[in-house]
Amino acid sequence: MDQLSFSDAEYSGKRKQTRREKFLGEMEQVVPWSRLERLIEPDYPKAGNGRQPYPLATMLRIYFMQQWYSLSDPAAEDALYEI
Repeated sequence: MDQLSFSDAEYSGKRKQTRREKFLGEMEQVVPWSRLERLIEPDYPKAGNGRQPYPLATMLRIYFMQQWYSLSDPAAEDALYEI
């Protein structure tokens, strides 16, 4: 259900932000995502007859998270399932 209850609304303002959330919030503002996407986009796979590729913005952020947190491919996949 998408509708917030009164307790959800009250709790969301009091919840403490984790270090990871703070770091990712800062990186969202510091990293020039749109510029990087424009740079990579010409070489990024296009949709064809096969499986649809993930959006470039998503894959770029996953790659950066792997680098920042030293995650292997399987560890990054597990981290994404936990979100």
